Amino acid sequence: MLLFWVHNLKPYIFKIGTFEVRYYGLMYVLGFICFYYWMKYVMKKGNLKITEKHLDTLFSGGILSLLIGARLGYVLFYNLPWYLQNPLEILKTWHGGMSFHGGAIAILLFVMWFARKNNIDFWQLIGEFTTIAPVGLLFGRIGNFINGELWGRPTDIPWAVIFPGSGGIPRHPSQLYEALVEGLLLFLFLFWLHRKGAAGHVKLAAGLIFYGVGRFFIEFLREPDEQLGFLFFEWVTMGQLLSLAMIAGGITVLYLKKKPTVNPV
Repeated sequence: MLLFWVHNLKPYIFKIGTFEVRYYGLMYVLGFICFYYWMKYVMKKGNLKITEKHLDTLFSGGILSLLIGARLGYVLFYNLPWYLQNPLEILKTWHGGMSFHGGAIAILLFVMWFARKNNIDFWQLIGEFTTIAPVGLLFGRIGNFINGELWGRPTDIPWAVIFPGSGGIPRHPSQLYEALVEGLLLFLFLFWLHRKGAAGHVKLAAGLIFYGVGRFFIEFLREPDEQLGFLFFEWVTMGQLLSLAMIAGGITVLYLKKKPTVNPV
């Protein structure tokens, strides 16, 4: 007889009436803290030529860009018709719905603007953002698991989990797969590149390609979003399409940087 773990974790740290302090929010905070101290570290090592004032702006602007981009990305990529009919729901982030791909696009645009405005090397700056980003992903996916959301497809593997609302069906803990691959392993790889002195564009391209490939294959174990399902051929998901775009973006960066005249800022 197979035994599966029944997910019964509380999504909140503590609750007073209707007010909750959730683990998912804590994960975002931990990710932001890691970003701040990583940037302090590379500044101290001389790998990034920015001032403390620059860092404060990067920190606040990066947080705002990430949150807005992740929310709008979810709205545009995953459920636009519904949000067009219920526009006020866009502001209700506590109902869930954040997209990593949307957040990544917003961060990229913000860093491009910031680098141009302050005459800072874009590739160097985005390379440091890329290196530390998987740590935030690691925490975020753990938060998804604690919330009991974004679960995997049905399975009978020994480590399957029965999530609340999943119909009592044992499923892949795909959130933890993503935490491992897109979070921990990607960070270790990018940190290795950092220690080897890799250029910023190499770290950006490597991050895009590694994440894209990892997410593409994990999507085969992750339950498609209910409102979208499969988009093509009864197996292609929105997450896979967006991941293919990331892979293409990483390859494009490597190709364009072969040309010495390329200067994004």
